[in-house]
Amino acid sequence: MLTPCLGREQTQQHLASALATSRWVTLVGPPGSGKTLLARHAAARSASTWVNARGIRRPEEVLTACLDALDAQPTPGDSAQGALCRAVDGLDQLLVVDGLDLDPTLLGPTFQHVVSSTTDARLALTSVTMAGQPAERVVRVGPLAVPRPHEPLSGPAVELFLRRVEAAGGHPVDLAAHGDDVRRLLHATGGLPLLIEQIAAQIALVGVTNVVPTASLSEAVHASYELLDEHQQRCFRRLAHLGSPVSLEVLAEVTGAERDEAATIVSALVRRSLVEVLPDGRFDMLAPIRRHGALLTASTDDREQTHLALLRWADRVAPEDLNAGAADASWLADLPVMRSTVAAACADVGTRPLGYAIANRIFSSLYTSMKAREAVEILEAALVSGDGPAEIGAQVARRAGIAASEVRGTYEGMWLLERADAHAHSAPDPAGELAKNASIRAEMHLDSGALVQAQAEAQRALDLGAAGGEIRRQVLRTLADVHVSRGDCRAAMTTTRAILEGPATAAERWTVLSARTLMARVALEQGRTIEAASGARAVVNDARAVAEDRVALLAEVLLRHLDQSYEPIAVDRDDLPWAVRIPVLAQDARDLLRAGDVPRAAGLAADVVVLADSTGLGRDGVEARLLLGRALLAAGDEGQAASTFLAALDRASVMPMALRAADALDALAHLGQRRGLRDARTLAATASALRTARGVVAWGYAADTPAAAGRGVPDGWVVDDEITPVAVEAAVALFTGATSPGSGGVLDQLTTAERHVAARVATGLTSRQIAEELFISPRTVDAHLTHIYRKLDISSRARLAALVADQG
Repeated sequence: MLTPCLGREQTQQHLASALATSRWVTLVGPPGSGKTLLARHAAARSASTWVNARGIRRPEEVLTACLDALDAQPTPGDSAQGALCRAVDGLDQLLVVDGLDLDPTLLGPTFQHVVSSTTDARLALTSVTMAGQPAERVVRVGPLAVPRPHEPLSGPAVELFLRRVEAAGGHPVDLAAHGDDVRRLLHATGGLPLLIEQIAAQIALVGVTNVVPTASLSEAVHASYELLDEHQQRCFRRLAHLGSPVSLEVLAEVTGAERDEAATIVSALVRRSLVEVLPDGRFDMLAPIRRHGALLTASTDDREQTHLALLRWADRVAPEDLNAGAADASWLADLPVMRSTVAAACADVGTRPLGYAIANRIFSSLYTSMKAREAVEILEAALVSGDGPAEIGAQVARRAGIAASEVRGTYEGMWLLERADAHAHSAPDPAGELAKNASIRAEMHLDSGALVQAQAEAQRALDLGAAGGEIRRQVLRTLADVHVSRGDCRAAMTTTRAILEGPATAAERWTVLSARTLMARVALEQGRTIEAASGARAVVNDARAVAEDRVALLAEVLLRHLDQSYEPIAVDRDDLPWAVRIPVLAQDARDLLRAGDVPRAAGLAADVVVLADSTGLGRDGVEARLLLGRALLAAGDEGQAASTFLAALDRASVMPMALRAADALDALAHLGQRRGLRDARTLAATASALRTARGVVAWGYAADTPAAAGRGVPDGWVVDDEITPVAVEAAVALFTGATSPGSGGVLDQLTTAERHVAARVATGLTSRQIAEELFISPRTVDAHLTHIYRKLDISSRARLAALVADQG
């Protein structure tokens, strides 16, 4: 239950009115005036999300804290501002950012954009000053009224004073006997609630007549500190060195007390208003109190002892097994403390080895709990601090690379793998570490669609010793995936059989299941659909049985495509890693298209294209474009469909993914024959040649809409069984001018989808409203706007609206 806002009835009414009429309200007042309590009461009246911004010094970190509280993360390449806009638009909640210590003018333009670009986002800030933006409504929180000399001792300041004395365990104050002393003390507080609480806590301990008036918050805090016993003072000083809220477990370690004793100690600090308890049970300090506490340690060893205590705690709670970690680990509640502890340890040469070790040990828990962003930031901080122990330096850098690729995009972890290579040369087994680095590098190339480089790195890993090491099956799985992507079914089957030979350890189990999924994909490419469905179904069942959910979901995507009666297990798409989420979403779009819901299928397929491009998942981008092209064709947008198929063909030819290039050629041939293009038959003949060389058949949409093939393939179109740039250029030339004629205006350079978005921007719709009309996501709308701004050399919605209006 919240503490009553004594004497703040009028301010509460003003705040309620402001929140009812304005979408951005800032509570402004001096430290200790009660802004947070007012905000908590306002937030309790309706659905809200609370963000603790105390101690955060960088604007981007405030936005990250907001996204974390909303459980919304930006996609790789996306801005935190854009992600925040999408997260709050359409969300019927109040976003409260409490304790904004940095200059709010730094974040003012961002919050202004959030409000102006959304329809119903609502913000409430507490700060010592206003941001000064047009959308901001300011509610000032001043001191409580203190009775003047000629006025009776009554009112909110007196009531708060009396309640706090009683709550702190003191005897009731006799106002008749001590009226002058109470009046003198209240006058010294200036009416600030926090100062009144400090004075009341002191009176509860030493009596009214023994308390000296204070002229500042710092003096009041120090006076309260002087009344603490030795253990309470030590707890106060050491808490002041913790920059974020902490649990009782951490507090006990820092104070050097048992858990029960620590609870008793901190309770005394809470009663004296030196420490506050957050709704989640953690303990925190107001910034001015923390600053004073830090000053008290100038002549003590509390800073060093706090640092050592945090290291002991982190070392104790971090898993001993480098590859074990639970998503429900208790220390995750103190993740900010863990993060700062590791960073501080790595910054000191003497404790850097332990800092590296702890960062390495907590990786599995972070990765399992879908906190890849936090993982890469912690590991990067360790690496930037300097070289760590040779035996784990390569693994720390390699793991940072894995997490960076997942969070920021496929190749964003490459520089970390280069760092891992540098560490590997100092490791006890340099060749083994280099082989592991090469295996991860091969996976990155594979995800991006750079299949030649992926194959080379996988082979390098084998040459370095992985052929007989612990990662042999993992490297072979990557190699098999490369072969499947390139359409080399014979090599793929040879490699998958090697993976299946012999017993597999628990750590290798996923590679065996993945190899079986690849075998099912080969069966599909070769036309054995019943075998493919049976194989995929077996993998799904076996993977579920051993909790290999990632492999199960990818096999399920294949099974959903083959068996329309299959009922997939419900899963929250937003919780999935990008490499899994994108194929799952693509299959969702296929299901919609199969069911005849063409607008939604096209919208979701467009989303998948944007996501695949932003995350650097090139193979998925090709698959998504083939799907989007089919959806656009079903919607009757032949011009946009042709452009999309050509884009898929271009990307597939570069990777090279010959079978997907064949799919794009078949789609273009079908479209060209519908339009009466004479050379369209040549495209179908080229697709047939690519498949015949590999012993595979057309399936899916290519089989559903076959195009008549010509008698032969022109010279130079296929070399070494791969499509050449000559063929791609010929396909582009065939469809040049095939889209709808333009009007000669500046907007003609926009695609059909971009013109749809531009037209709706001109009517004043927000990204979310446009998304709802076009059956796409707000993220895709923002991506279209980015492309539009670049093509038209403009930077605002207003300018775009003006251009649309000029074009009529």
